[in-house]
Amino acid sequence: MVAKNNEGISMIKVFSEFKENKNIDRTTLVSVLEDSFRNVLAKMFGSDENFDVIVNPEKGDFEIHRNRVVVEDGEVTDPNKEISLSDAQKIESDYEVGEDVSEEVNFSSFGRRAILTLRQTLSSKILELEHDSLYNKYKDRVGEIISGEVYQVWKREILLVDEEGNELILPKNEQIPNDNYRKGEAVRVIVHQVTNENNNPKIIVSRTSPVFMAKLLEQEVPEIADGLITIKKVARIPGERAKVAVESYDDRIDPVGACVGVRGSRVHGIVRELNNENIDVINYTSNIKLYIQRALSPAQVSSITLDEENKSAEVYLRPEEVSLAIGRGGQNIKLASMLTEYTIDVYREAAEEEDEEDVYLDEFDDVIDRWVIDQVKALGLETAKKVINAPRELLIERADLEEETVENMIRILKAEFE
Repeated sequence: MVAKNNEGISMIKVFSEFKENKNIDRTTLVSVLEDSFRNVLAKMFGSDENFDVIVNPEKGDFEIHRNRVVVEDGEVTDPNKEISLSDAQKIESDYEVGEDVSEEVNFSSFGRRAILTLRQTLSSKILELEHDSLYNKYKDRVGEIISGEVYQVWKREILLVDEEGNELILPKNEQIPNDNYRKGEAVRVIVHQVTNENNNPKIIVSRTSPVFMAKLLEQEVPEIADGLITIKKVARIPGERAKVAVESYDDRIDPVGACVGVRGSRVHGIVRELNNENIDVINYTSNIKLYIQRALSPAQVSSITLDEENKSAEVYLRPEEVSLAIGRGGQNIKLASMLTEYTIDVYREAAEEEDEEDVYLDEFDDVIDRWVIDQVKALGLETAKKVINAPRELLIERADLEEETVENMIRILKAEFE
């Protein structure tokens, strides 16, 4: 007897629709439906061992058979697994004691409670399958560029959906500042993180990740995709500026020229994609001094003193080059430090004709507040000339001093040599 009750058929149809939307294979589909029916049967009868469940998702029907052993009248101890001889002979008159009786059961006859339990079980298993499908789809795609459609814009995050309607989360800190998102527009992002806590997968995507820029370059520069050029490091201040270190494995290929393209043709698209984020491409080298020098471009470095143990560098430049090394808002020196992984301090070169003896800052504690001297000495600037030649921005930001305080200190120190 094929179950034709409306409740059962609608559940099959619902699950069939889920299969079409989520690409669940037939074996999994049938298994989930069978498990759901058996779960309900086990709750009702204490065991589902003597039931056969046959599901046909394509036709939208199912059959349930209960198998029982024929026993003498009055000797039935388990009505679920045994049937009396007289009841068995009502089904077929030639049944005898000891034989097996297979009887088709209409699931709707179990009542509304059983149907409700089945729906709940199916819903739970469908949700579990959906979560598994989402996690399995993205767990191996971290670092891959995908496109999502803006579905909802919130203060702390943006909800995107992929081509299958799966939810992708773009947190505020992974968004490029000043990006504008409108519902329904397509946005390119990189899969940043995939978690699955308590079988609740979350797909976190990003537009600020350095990997995002690296992958965009890989799409635009065939030599990178072919492995002739490799991206060694990317440093970004998202939406503002970035520095990319590249290296060529073929001496005939200029890695910087290949990445930039004729008149910047290869990076123009990336710059637009990243909200006009300026991109500096430099040649990577294992020579740290040269690497730092290139990283500070467009400034021209005069000399560099390295402390490899503490990964720090003192960089000396002509006075007119200092502002270029630091950059607007300190962006250039910050990116250079990020790119080289060295703490970089820049200093003005002392003029060659200056041969006056230097004076320790401690000698000025009668005219300069002691706490100011201590703040400056903490930067490694222990003499008057070192302070005079240091960039004002360094003294203001790194020593956490007011501009007026710095100017007053410089005036006092310069007066010593006049």
